[in-house]
Amino acid sequence: MEKINLSEITAQLLKSVSDYKDGFAHAFSIRENGCGVSRRSTENVKIEDKPDAPGLVIRVAPGSKGEKVSIPACVTHGNIDDIVYNDFYIGEGADVRIIAGCGVHVSTGEPARHNGIHRFFLEKGAHAIYEEKHVATGNGKGVRSIGPVTEIYLGEDSELEMDSLQLGGVDRTLRQTKAVVGEKARLIIRERILTDGEQEAKTEFEVEMNGAGSSVSLVSRSVAKGSSYQAYRSRIIGNAPCTGHSECDAIIVGGGRVDASPELVANDGDAALIHEAAIGKIAGEQIVKLRTLGLTEEEAENRIVSGFLK
Repeated sequence: MEKINLSEITAQLLKSVSDYKDGFAHAFSIRENGCGVSRRSTENVKIEDKPDAPGLVIRVAPGSKGEKVSIPACVTHGNIDDIVYNDFYIGEGADVRIIAGCGVHVSTGEPARHNGIHRFFLEKGAHAIYEEKHVATGNGKGVRSIGPVTEIYLGEDSELEMDSLQLGGVDRTLRQTKAVVGEKARLIIRERILTDGEQEAKTEFEVEMNGAGSSVSLVSRSVAKGSSYQAYRSRIIGNAPCTGHSECDAIIVGGGRVDASPELVANDGDAALIHEAAIGKIAGEQIVKLRTLGLTEEEAENRIVSGFLK
């Protein structure tokens, strides 16, 4: 594994948002402050420059199994407004794990932002696991913003599992995900978000179920602490015989605020769609039980929040 020459801040961010350990043993591309700094393709995963915009085209060969690719992006100081467009083409019958973390660090008063616009095209029978982890660090006053946009197009009998995690430091985020799901295709999305202080996080999901036998599961778990605010919007549209489920569970701690608006649209008589939403504070008996084990109230609260966001 070839060691990559990176700044200390970038190296720390990479360890937080990706599987970086002094390098990568698989296909990868590292982006730092709006520029690509290192990249490697493999036999079955080809990474090329996007011809019409800043970003990449990643192609996974048909039939390839157990492939892995990491494409982390870091912003290490203020006055950076980075936007990148990455397209993933997953060949028929292929299986791949994609890790696309983002870290923003600010130590001054200037704002910094990273927006990753990712599109996924899965061919028949393909399977992909997509992991995105967002974190912001630094003691500067500048606003740290992250704005991921994800578009998903699932071919027949394909499956994409998306795991999205944001657990610290991000002041402003708008997460937008749109998907078109084909015949017998499956989409599974799980997001976990923690906000604190004056932070704000908004989530928008829109999924079109266009193929017979298609399915989607959207699960969001979040904790709003301090005076932070979160908004959750989901829209599942059933245009064929399909199954869809949306679930939003949120915990409010202190003066946090959460609003959730799940929406279902059934345009086919055999579209089975369900939504659930629950917002509330930590139950007092949970705190009491943990305190009998020797924890302080703050430790008990942190233990509950950690378990909820696992």
